[in-house]
Amino acid sequence: MQITKLSRKGANRHVVTDEGKRLFVKEYHSTTGRDPARVALDTSQHCRAAGLPVPLVRPDKDNCLMTVARGSAWSVTDEAPGRVSTSAMTRPLAEHTGTVLGRMHRVLTAYPPPEHVQPSPWRTEPTENAHAQCATVLSNAVRHQWTHDGQLHADLDQRRDDLDRHVLRLRRQLPDALVEQALHADAGRTSQLVLADQVTGIIGFRGARGATAWELARVAFDPRTVSTSPDWIACALTLLDAYHLANPALPLPDLQACARIALLDLLFDFEGAPTAAYNQCELEQAIQQREWSERQTTIRRLLEHLDDLDDALDEFGAETGGP
Repeated sequence: MQITKLSRKGANRHVVTDEGKRLFVKEYHSTTGRDPARVALDTSQHCRAAGLPVPLVRPDKDNCLMTVARGSAWSVTDEAPGRVSTSAMTRPLAEHTGTVLGRMHRVLTAYPPPEHVQPSPWRTEPTENAHAQCATVLSNAVRHQWTHDGQLHADLDQRRDDLDRHVLRLRRQLPDALVEQALHADAGRTSQLVLADQVTGIIGFRGARGATAWELARVAFDPRTVSTSPDWIACALTLLDAYHLANPALPLPDLQACARIALLDLLFDFEGAPTAAYNQCELEQAIQQREWSERQTTIRRLLEHLDDLDDALDEFGAETGGP
């Protein structure tokens, strides 16, 4: 196999062979990250073997999924069809996403729980830590003359208020114990390739264990969909219904807690907020600002509609024979 075309972005390379095969080559510089990466690759192939739309990782001549050469580790993966969606979910896509995620979680129950544990600040971190993060974000924004610092100041004030008013109550309303297992650990819009309202590829496995409902919540209440689509509640319920049909073993209380878990996760998440990358171009700043704004809007909408979601999920539980 010979390479006829190569494009590179950071540690990633997109390769076209002389046979027209498109491959994705990833370089791992850090030695500390190689063991988790090996688990992630193995997890992905475990899912692929079960018929999920996961690209093939091509083993080397020693049948290893990761090769060490020239001081770095490498993996070679087939490129999957489709693209990362940049728009809100439709109901057909939500249904297919729920089915695929449910199948993936069902398959991963048979995978040995990885050593790495997915961090869960939404579950255990003191609100004081998030308050400190608010202060750090604002301080950095002022020091670097972030162009949206006025709105950011208001957003962070609102975040502090939400942390103080809602976190303790939301945590008390969660099930005493949530099911934990091997996860994709980064499932979401950037890890799903989509074509014509179908999930055609699952990429970006991280190979960690954690609460199943956390990963489901992040997908069901995707900020892009919640913040921009008037149909977001219907999409979330459609996804959760399809998920339950594909993975009925997840207890209904875990599934019914997803809206609260998504809300808690967002309250402790500062993705999109300016932190260190102040040498961005205007386009990168605009993307970052949009992601931050989407998360802020999603928090507000989840808080405003939590009772409606509770009622809908209670009915869903009764319809499926739940408690």
